[in-house]
Amino acid sequence: MADNKNNKNIEAITNREDDFARWYTDVVKKAELADYSSVRGCIIFKPYGYAIWELMQRELDDRFKETGHENVYMPMFIPEGLLQKEKDHVEGFAPEVAWVTHGGNEKLQERLCVRPTSETLFCEHYANIIQSYRDLPKLYNQWCSVVRWEKTTRPFLRTMEFLWQEGHTAHATAEEAQEETLRMLNVYAEFFENVLAIPVIKGQKTEKEKFAGAKATYTIEALMHDGKALQSGTSHNFGDGFAKAFGIQYTDKNNELKSVHQTSWGLSTRMIGGLIMVHSDNNGLVLPPGVAPTQVMIIPVAQHKEGVLEKAAEIKSRLSKVCRIKLDDSDKSPGWKFSEHEMKGVPIRLEIGPRDIENNQCVLARRDTGEKITVSLDAIEEEITKLLKSIHDGLYEKALNFRDEHTYKAENYDEFVKIIEETPGFIKAMWCGETECEEAMKEKTGATARCIPFEEETVSDKCVCCGKPAKHLVYWGKAY
Repeated sequence: MADNKNNKNIEAITNREDDFARWYTDVVKKAELADYSSVRGCIIFKPYGYAIWELMQRELDDRFKETGHENVYMPMFIPEGLLQKEKDHVEGFAPEVAWVTHGGNEKLQERLCVRPTSETLFCEHYANIIQSYRDLPKLYNQWCSVVRWEKTTRPFLRTMEFLWQEGHTAHATAEEAQEETLRMLNVYAEFFENVLAIPVIKGQKTEKEKFAGAKATYTIEALMHDGKALQSGTSHNFGDGFAKAFGIQYTDKNNELKSVHQTSWGLSTRMIGGLIMVHSDNNGLVLPPGVAPTQVMIIPVAQHKEGVLEKAAEIKSRLSKVCRIKLDDSDKSPGWKFSEHEMKGVPIRLEIGPRDIENNQCVLARRDTGEKITVSLDAIEEEITKLLKSIHDGLYEKALNFRDEHTYKAENYDEFVKIIEETPGFIKAMWCGETECEEAMKEKTGATARCIPFEEETVSDKCVCCGKPAKHLVYWGKAY
């Protein structure tokens, strides 16, 4: 890896251990992922940042379609009357809603909400198109942007407008809806671990933390390098609450009228922020191969010498069949190129110069570890394929080890406070199930209940807050 003390391209990055928030912003800007716009809380996705999102989108979209889902698109505006149909849902989003009050110079008779999410629009549509059990299930997804009027923003992690996908499905029975809810949570978890190389905890949100209007909310939670949790994807079982509010009914096989059962699930560009905070370092961005726009960057050494650029182009042509590859034949020095592509997190740097050509070899440098290996050009395709897998596996293991090393157990309140103040991370502690205790923990310590894990265990038999008999193990932590 490059020495950031001697490189003007890197020296502006704040040390991660000195100021994590500033380091994060430096990586976003220096790796050319995004820039600020003139609208508060809204960012400009630069080509490199958007390319990462496109790869994420492609991976997820393939998974959605493999599970039978179809893409649709709903309007970005929601009439106020439509939003008001589900009371809990409205109350949950009210503080974040942006309203359109005028069209041109005329005041609108009814305000329009700029969608913070699209449940009500899907419900209205489903009420119009579902009549019979033969119409079910409806498995829809949309890719869009949403607007939430956030008070505090940070690029990718929390912006007023962000990109995401939101799945909305309708089913004949409660059992089918629950199966769908968990199936899509598992799709998210598999994507995080096998594409993003980020380990996650799967579990159910508490009543206080669940989605407004949902019967139950499930989540995947990831641990960032600063010890904070990131809610990375959620899947909601709506039961038949929305269906009853919007009149979404169908005639079953016995000719009886019944309400559908619905789900919703979503995942956003917040994932890019998660990637940065889990994998990156003081030399810049580190990308897992699955979402790296360029997986291999060829850097010709002494490219002015005869045959070097031609050989580099030949290697690029060969490797383009097995990876996303580019050749940097600009007139910058090799050292500058090394640092520039290291900053942008390119997983593999391939160096080729006159001596390498003579020996029918090249040098491969890993972004994640800095390790360099010399390989024969005869087997370059196989070597690159193996190395990309090794980089993914290495990033995943490193993140998993970090999470395990920063996951603690607290049997009582004093232990909990000591951990949260001295060694941030996940804290496994018991809970009585009362919202009052959950709220007290947040007020006193700043930690929230991240989830009740599917794989429960027993740390003690008493609630970490009140000391009463415990009902659940909870993963707690400070969060973004």
